[in-house]
Amino acid sequence: MVIALWIVQGLLGLIFVITGSFKFFQTREKVIASGGTWAEDFSPGIIKTIAGAELLSGLLVIVPRLLGHGHHTTFIAAAVIALIMAGAIFTHIRRKEFKHAMINVVFLLMALFVAYASRPF
Repeated sequence: MVIALWIVQGLLGLIFVITGSFKFFQTREKVIASGGTWAEDFSPGIIKTIAGAELLSGLLVIVPRLLGHGHHTTFIAAAVIALIMAGAIFTHIRRKEFKHAMINVVFLLMALFVAYASRPF
């Protein structure tokens, strides 16, 4: 179980640091041009907020495990990722982008696994 948690945490954190960084440091138009058509529905400020939350949460899913303490932070970060993915799934289903919605379901399940395994209570 511990090895599976390490693997899922590492993948989840890495994915969200990379995708969050990309969205945070690119313009809305570049995000749309690179396949993020969901961004058409949001203002640049909202996109930066989502990207910042993804980037920060991705870091906070990994760093406490590497430091050996602060597992409550991992729980909160994984819960935030799960909330972001729930919103992403809703957005993609509304836009009839079912392939993207299914990818986000996988990320949602990964985030829920990490949150469950690192719950502080």
